[in-house]
Amino acid sequence: MRTTFLVCYDIRDDKRLRRVFRTMRDFGDHLQYSIFECQFNPIDLARCRHALSEIIKHNEDQVLFVDLGPTAGRGERVISALGQPYVAFDSPCIVV
Repeated sequence: MRTTFLVCYDIRDDKRLRRVFRTMRDFGDHLQYSIFECQFNPIDLARCRHALSEIIKHNEDQVLFVDLGPTAGRGERVISALGQPYVAFDSPCIVV
């Protein structure tokens, strides 16, 4: 069974930040700067956590996994915003 997660990260080094971003592109949809929406089964979640664990500096960086519940039966994604409206990214984002 797949579960939807928001993966949010705060990485203090630009090189590690770029590596985390590139890694996360393999696991989910880029929503905003350091936020991805991912649909994980337990193995995918473990793979993602392991890949990120190899990149980050554990005493400086932080990665949060926010469990949004089962993917099945959720219907379409509903995101509301304050300020600038939410726009889905159709093209890849480049972090410099």
